[in-house]
This record gives sequence, structure tokens and C-alpha cells, in this order.
Amino acid sequence: MKLIYVASPYAGDVERNVEYAKQACRTVMERGHAFFAPHLLYPAVLSDAVPEERQAGIEMGLTLLHRCDELWAFGPCVSSGMQVEIAEAERLRIPVRRMDVSAGPIPERTLSVTLCG
Repeated sequence: MKLIYVASPYAGDVERNVEYAKQACRTVMERGHAFFAPHLLYPAVLSDAVPEERQAGIEMGLTLLHRCDELWAFGPCVSSGMQVEIAEAERLRIPVRRMDVSAGPIPERTLSVTLCG
């Protein structure tokens, strides 16, 4: 069983994004893997509205990234937080996969990155 770091948008429509992140975690689980979703864990304790606490949550998530086998980036866009996570995974040579909760892996040929606005 692999440990998958789940990255997906959080800020903006937080309620909708949290539900999407939960679906992403279920997708990982249904594919036979364990998941780690720091953006579901740390906001339960820290305030995303307080810059220092947001940064602490990002740093704690990145601290555990090196223990993960892969990073799966879910969603139609890549947020600024996801960009940091993806860059760190690439630096650590951890495989990064773009994913969609309903369709699975996004084919490499359509791997254009759209930034969340």
C-alpha cells in the first residue's frame, strides 16, 4: 500500500473545496492506498486566516511529504499552496500525478496547468 499525499485547492470556497478533498481522499483509498491530506488536517487546529498559522500548516505538511510515495494533485486548477507542494515533491523526486476524482489520472497530453484564481 502506497502513502499518497493529496493536494487540492482549499482557499476560496472552503466548504466546496473541503468536500472535493474528501472525495479525493476516497479516490485514493478506493485505489488501494493510504492518504495524507494536510489541508483537511491542519485547518481543524490552525486558522487559515492567520498568515503565520497558514504557513505553519503548509510547513508541517511539507515536513511529512518526504514520507509519501507519490503526490496526487486533484482538481481543475492548481492553487498557490499546491504549487509549493508540487515543487517540493519534484525537488524530492516524488512522483506527481494530476488526478480528477471522477475520471482518475489526467492523461499526460492534457496536463496543462491552470492556476486557481
